[in-house]
Amino acid sequence: MKNRIESKFLELRKKNQKALVAFVTAGDPNQNISKKILNILNEKKVDLIEIGFPFSDPMADGPTIQKSSQRAIKAGTDLKSTFKLVNDFRIKEKTTPIILMGYFNPIFQFGLERFFKSCYSVGVDGLIIVDLPPEENHYIYKYTNKYNVHNIRLLTPTTHTKRLQHILKHTDGFLYYVSVMGITGTKRPSIIEVEKSVKKIRKMSKLPICVGFGIKSKNQIKQLNKFSDGCVVGSALVSLIEDFDNGKVNENTMLKNISNFLTNLKN
Repeated sequence: MKNRIESKFLELRKKNQKALVAFVTAGDPNQNISKKILNILNEKKVDLIEIGFPFSDPMADGPTIQKSSQRAIKAGTDLKSTFKLVNDFRIKEKTTPIILMGYFNPIFQFGLERFFKSCYSVGVDGLIIVDLPPEENHYIYKYTNKYNVHNIRLLTPTTHTKRLQHILKHTDGFLYYVSVMGITGTKRPSIIEVEKSVKKIRKMSKLPICVGFGIKSKNQIKQLNKFSDGCVVGSALVSLIEDFDNGKVNENTMLKNISNFLTNLKN
């Protein structure tokens, strides 16, 4: 059975379109509002949805996403409730690819077989494990194959050719190019440097390449989509939820702001 991620990129290529990937943290700021946010992402026709499962020590994430993880944990979010969130979403939406992003420790504690079986059961299509290097791929390889969950890898500006060759042996779905060094949401990418890197990667892989980290505006996306297959927007989206948590806006205004932000990006 073809994975939804593959199907989505085939569909986009036929239409000569690029992917908009949106990241949110499961259960942020709570389970009920998180459901509403996912529905907005779907209504605004986000191409792929990336859902972070909260972790107490999200070392690769910047302050905005770290706070979202803290809010979700405070609201009682764990892997079990994350799977329920996806399952509820899948009742209405069957085709939008869903990717879980997070750290290996919660998965290991949950149980590898149980985790991947749950992914298959609720309709998770891909997985990004930030702190699991390709050298440790043996922990999950048989499960990703058995349950048809694509293992998506991060590439960075410092990934050299030999390392890239090794990473590509353990990657499915698409490649996630981290456009800036450091943590999420803290810097803006250099379009020229990102283009050089993406062109280098294309010579070695036919997988779609999406660019993430530091993407906040429609203009950035327009520039990056000239040579990438899509963009990932995370911190800029999560910051709108933070405004609600800080009391700057009420729930309805926050949801409207998220809707307007996505409309602007899609246009």
